[in-house]
Amino acid sequence: QVQLAESGGGSVQAGGTLGLSCRPTATYKTYCMGWFRQQAPGAEREGVATIDSDGHTAYADSVKGRFTITKDSANNALNLQMNSLKPEDTSMYYCAIRAPLSGNCDPKYLASFGYWDKGTQVTVSS
Repeated sequence: QVQLAESGGGSVQAGGTLGLSCRPTATYKTYCMGWFRQQAPGAEREGVATIDSDGHTAYADSVKGRFTITKDSANNALNLQMNSLKPEDTSMYYCAIRAPLSGNCDPKYLASFGYWDKGTQVTVSS
């Protein structure tokens, strides 16, 4: 059973910057990892960004140009840098992993991710 430990998040004013980091307890040769968010309990969870083991990235249109997903292979960590934050970015953010890599690695494919962390809150005030 893979566990994911997430850190970061918090509160910031609109236009500000926050970062998220996630570390799985296992390492994989091939994988797809991603960030997802959910604005409220019961609301639809949406994909934010993904990165695969080859370094290919994909972003939701709503965050393109503002968010950057990276992997820190030395520390087995997944990072999300969030710039120019907007109030509509306020959500619970989750990281997830799918391993081994099979099929497309894209934030649209939430259901394909098998392991999720408990989430961390990001709040952007206007």
